[in-house]
Amino acid sequence: MTNTQTITAALRAIRANLDLTQKQLAERLGVSFATVNRWEGGSNLPQKAARETIAALAAEAGIDLDNPTIESAEAASQVTSRRRGGKSAAPSTKPMEQMLWDAACSIRGEKDAAKFKDYLLPLLFLKRLSDVFDDELGRLAEEYGDRTTALEIAERDHNLLRFYLPHEARWAIVSGREAYEWPIDDRGRNTRPRDIGEHLTKAVRAVVRQNPSLSGVIDVVDFAAERNGEREINPAKLAAVVETFSDPRYRLGLGDVQPDFLGRAYEYLLRKFAEGSGQSAGEFFTPTEVGFLMAHILRPRPGEECHDYACGSAGLLVKLQLVARERDPTSKVLLRLTGQELQAESYAIASMNTVIHDMNVEIARGDTMTNPKFRMPNGGIRTHDIVVANPMWNQPFNPDVFADDPFDRFRLAGGITTGKGDWAWLQHTLACLNDRGRAAVVLDTGAVTRGSGSKNEDKERAIHKWFVDRDLIDGVILLPDNLFYNTTAAGVIVVLAKKKPAARAGKIVLLNASRRVAKGRPKNYIPEDAIRPLAAAYLKGEPVEGEIAVITRQQAEEADYNLSPSDQGFSHRVASA
Repeated sequence: MTNTQTITAALRAIRANLDLTQKQLAERLGVSFATVNRWEGGSNLPQKAARETIAALAAEAGIDLDNPTIESAEAASQVTSRRRGGKSAAPSTKPMEQMLWDAACSIRGEKDAAKFKDYLLPLLFLKRLSDVFDDELGRLAEEYGDRTTALEIAERDHNLLRFYLPHEARWAIVSGREAYEWPIDDRGRNTRPRDIGEHLTKAVRAVVRQNPSLSGVIDVVDFAAERNGEREINPAKLAAVVETFSDPRYRLGLGDVQPDFLGRAYEYLLRKFAEGSGQSAGEFFTPTEVGFLMAHILRPRPGEECHDYACGSAGLLVKLQLVARERDPTSKVLLRLTGQELQAESYAIASMNTVIHDMNVEIARGDTMTNPKFRMPNGGIRTHDIVVANPMWNQPFNPDVFADDPFDRFRLAGGITTGKGDWAWLQHTLACLNDRGRAAVVLDTGAVTRGSGSKNEDKERAIHKWFVDRDLIDGVILLPDNLFYNTTAAGVIVVLAKKKPAARAGKIVLLNASRRVAKGRPKNYIPEDAIRPLAAAYLKGEPVEGEIAVITRQQAEEADYNLSPSDQGFSHRVASA
C-alpha cells in the first residue's frame, strides 16, 4: 500500500464501507480532514505510522488493500451527502451558487448586482484564501505538535504556505469572531478601521504586501470608496455579505470543497454577472458550454503547453485543465497554462479564477496584437501545443500599423487583412502553434463568409484561401444564436491543426450545432448533455444529414472559400467521407 492510486482507492473504500465522512475518517486516523483530503486526492502519501492505522481500519471495513475495488468515489460522496442531510447522492453546487447570487443582490438589488462583481469576487477570494490558510496551519500543526507552534513557525517562514495571510486579513478577524489589537502608526494614531469597508480595504492591501503576486488581483477596489459623498457600498450591507460568507455551511477550505466544485460556483457567479452586464460581459466571459466543447475537441494531454492570448476570466484555460484531468485522472502532470489579457479588471478575475480552481497559470497583462508577452529567447513568439481564444469580434484592423510586423505574423500567412481583424487573430493563433499544434478560436460567423462571392480581390478571402490551401483548417462549428453575452448573433469556432491525422488530411469538417440549442432567459445555451456528443461527432468526422458536412479543399474552392456550416450551406455541398 505504497502507491498513490492504492491509497486513494483504499481510503474511499473504507469511508464507503464504514459509512464515514472525510472528517469522521480523519478523526479515526488522528489527522486533520485536510490531510485526508490530500491523501484521497493523491497529492501526497501517508507515513508508515498512518499506513498502519489505515490498514487496521481496512481490516475492520473488510477491504483487501491489495485490491480495494469499489466504486469508491461515488460511494464515498454518497456518504458525505447523506451525513450532511443532502437530498442527492452527488454533491451539488446549487446551494452555494444561490448563496453567492443572493449575496450579490443584497448589496443593491438584482438589477444592479452585476455592478458589484469587482467587490464581491475579491471578497469571495479572500474567504477562500483564509480558509485554506487555516487548513495549511492545521497541516503544520500535525507536523509540529500544536497550532500555536505551527503559527509561530509560519510567521517566521511564509514560504511554508502558498499564501500567507496577515492577522487583519484572516476571516475570523474580518468577521468579528476573533479580536485583533490594531497597531499604533508612526504618528501614535490607532489604525483601527471605522467600519467593515475600511477593514476590508486594509485587509486586501495587507495580503498584497505579504504576497506580491496578488498585486492587481485582490486589491483592485477600495471597499470604502465614496461617490458624491456617499459610500459605493453601504457598510451595513457589506457586513451582511461578510456574515453570509461566514456561515459554516459555506466554508471554502481544502476539506470542504474540491477546487472544481468551488470553481463551478465561481463560474456561476461570473455567468450571472455577465447576464446583467450586457455588452461589457464579452470582455471577460465565454459561455461555459462553449469552453467545454472546445476543450473536448482539442483533447489536452498531460504536460502540454496551452495558451489563451485573450484570456478574459481564464475560463477556457480552466476548462482545458478540467478536461485533461477527466481524460487522465491518475496523471500528476498538469498542463502548462499561460494567458494574456488587456483589461485590468479581467486580469484580476482571471488570476482569482485560476487560484480558486487550484491551478498554476501564468497570466500577463498587455495588448496581444501589438505586444505579445510570451516570447522565445530569440524574441519570437513562443509556440504551444494548444491555443484557445475568444477575442473581440469584428474589431477594426489598421494594416498600416502591422505592415512591418516584427513577428511576421501576417505577410507570410496570406497577407495583411483590411477592415475587420478576425483573420488577423487566426494568423496570430497560427504563429502561437508549434509544428503539431492545434487551436480552437471563437469568431463572428461573418469571419468565414466575408469576401466569398466578391468579384473584386478581397484580403479576407485571400487569407481564407491561404489557410485552406495549406490544409490548416480542421473544421468550423456554427454555434446557436443568442449564446454570447455581448451579442445576439451566432458565433463560430474555427479549429486549426498544424498536422492533421491522415484520415482528416485534405478535409474540413463543418458542424452545425445550432440545432442543439435550448432556449433560456436572457440567453440561450447548449445543454450539458449535448457537449460530449457534439465533440465526439466532430472528432469522428463523418457526414450527418443536416448537422455535419465533410468537404474537400476542392469543394471549399468551389464554394469560393465560404466555410460557413449554416443550413443553407448543406444544400449545395456534397459531403465526402
